[in-house]
Amino acid sequence: MQTPGSQSSLHRANLERVVRAVRLAGSLTQAEIARSTGLSAATVSNIVRELKEGGTVEVTDTSAGGRRARSVSLSGDAGIVIGVDFGHTHLRVAVGNLAHQVLAEESAPLDVDASWADGFDRAEALVGELIAGIGVGLEKVIGVGLGVPGPIDVESGTLGSTAILPGWAGINPRQELSQRLGVPVYVDNDANLGALGELVWGSGRGVKDLAYIKVASGVGAGLVINGQIYRGPGGTAGEIGHITLDESGPVCRCGNRGCLETFAAARYVLPLLQSTHGPELTMERVVELAREGDPGCRRVIADVGRHVGSGVANLCNVLNPSRVVLGGSLAEAGELILAPIRESVGRYAIPSAARQLSVLTGSLGGRAEVLGALALVLSEMGDSTLLAGSPTLKLLPSVR
Repeated sequence: MQTPGSQSSLHRANLERVVRAVRLAGSLTQAEIARSTGLSAATVSNIVRELKEGGTVEVTDTSAGGRRARSVSLSGDAGIVIGVDFGHTHLRVAVGNLAHQVLAEESAPLDVDASWADGFDRAEALVGELIAGIGVGLEKVIGVGLGVPGPIDVESGTLGSTAILPGWAGINPRQELSQRLGVPVYVDNDANLGALGELVWGSGRGVKDLAYIKVASGVGAGLVINGQIYRGPGGTAGEIGHITLDESGPVCRCGNRGCLETFAAARYVLPLLQSTHGPELTMERVVELAREGDPGCRRVIADVGRHVGSGVANLCNVLNPSRVVLGGSLAEAGELILAPIRESVGRYAIPSAARQLSVLTGSLGGRAEVLGALALVLSEMGDSTLLAGSPTLKLLPSVR
């Protein structure tokens, strides 16, 4: 038997450190792996050669800083991951590999009043269509990331009370999808997944502390602290939509008055314009009209921006993030909403925190959550599975 301090155990630990670094980044040069893991260049070189021979990683020639380098990524044959995103009016599914490449993606309308069983039936069918389309079977699926627009109870895994997907409260989405597909499922709310998506693929790349603010049917925030999603002990961290702005304001769905959501979410904002712009008005159309110069739509978006900025200022004062990324339908308004957000941050945030903060729109649009679901699997899956396929590596003891 191998002891935790033995050479073979240390070697196994180093293998897993390298695989984890590459898995989280998508691809790294050997020099970047050395910096990320703290291992010597010689050790990294030996481990990469061993992983390549075992079929775990692929190595390609590249350049870094004008010099030749070798880029290391997980093998495209090592397995696939799936992202599933349930939204207010849509279902999105994406398939990716362990090298952070999206292989297939599809979206479909979803009736918000449909039963949860119908929603999962459609998700199961769409997953089957996509993986069949790229010529693989479920046996190649390492895991599925699942996004839902509501709070997940950390202890029970059930979906909390939500007005966004009525009739879904109390179900266990992880258990439901895992039983249907027969693979591990990781679940999180849509704001957290939006943060992960932008962190890995979008406007959050290169930072370790950010807040992803999603303004749509509700208002939520995904918080990234030191490169990791922060959920809080009960899983409700980031509920920025329920910061109180006016104690005498409208009654919110949470039961309080004057929450940020009552001044920014679509269900409260659209009635302000429907009397003049028609009952079929959507937030997407409001943004479109505002960009065309409609004064009413521009005013409403500016007001929403100032209210959201107040919430962002509170986040700055408490968490001091270096970047805030705005997602959801209103993000398409660009500077029409970013300018008033920055104005409120400058007014209400601690000056030093405001100076360090950059506020920008997400670059992934409506794909942020489903790509974040892929990133969730890539961040949560273990490395032992990737190493077990090699006839030489599987003989080494697993380190926990």
